[in-house]
Amino acid sequence: MPLKDRPSTEIIPSLFLHDERMRLQYSSVAGLDEAGRGPLAGPVVAAAAILPHGCLIAGLRDSKKISAKNIKPVFWDVVQNAHAIGVGIVDAGTIDEINILESTRLAMKKALNDLGLKPDLLLIDAVKLGEMDIPQMSYVKGESVSASIAAASVVAKVVRDDIMLGYHKKYPAYNFKSHKGYSTEEHMKKIELYGPCPIHRMSFRKVKDVPLPFKHE
Repeated sequence: MPLKDRPSTEIIPSLFLHDERMRLQYSSVAGLDEAGRGPLAGPVVAAAAILPHGCLIAGLRDSKKISAKNIKPVFWDVVQNAHAIGVGIVDAGTIDEINILESTRLAMKKALNDLGLKPDLLLIDAVKLGEMDIPQMSYVKGESVSASIAAASVVAKVVRDDIMLGYHKKYPAYNFKSHKGYSTEEHMKKIELYGPCPIHRMSFRKVKDVPLPFKHE
């Protein structure tokens, strides 16, 4: 049901109203966000999401504010309701080569290419993509401003978390299923004990400066 036809007593979250205002000028609006800029291991994953006019998704907000129990149902609601979704993945080796900011931009561009549709406007969390033939707007904490960005943040997080669960099976000693590569106390102790594995970001100071066993000799 379009937002204008919904009961006046229904409270519409501001992030959905924001995107509806954008659609008054741009018919197709894509939100972009990433997951995994901060971790010490694994890829950075970006997602692009185009939601239809009048779309409301219960529980949709910044993915970091959705519980582990609830995020998959929200993810599937996004997937089932979106006009289009794209995902871009940049691995740790590329992050070491070109830095995490450029890797984030690259992942977002890959996500846009994966959409299959060309949006009329990009709403992006935190970064700008440089010269493009699509207008773009960047927001600080964009997942709390735009429903499209929030949808992208949920997709990016779920995809990345699933990737890290796969890496947990490949490198079980690091317990990636618990910390997803972030610099928790447990993860730091694992790196110190076993050294970095092939998915660690060797250019990150906390990885390259960790006191490894042979340094104590």
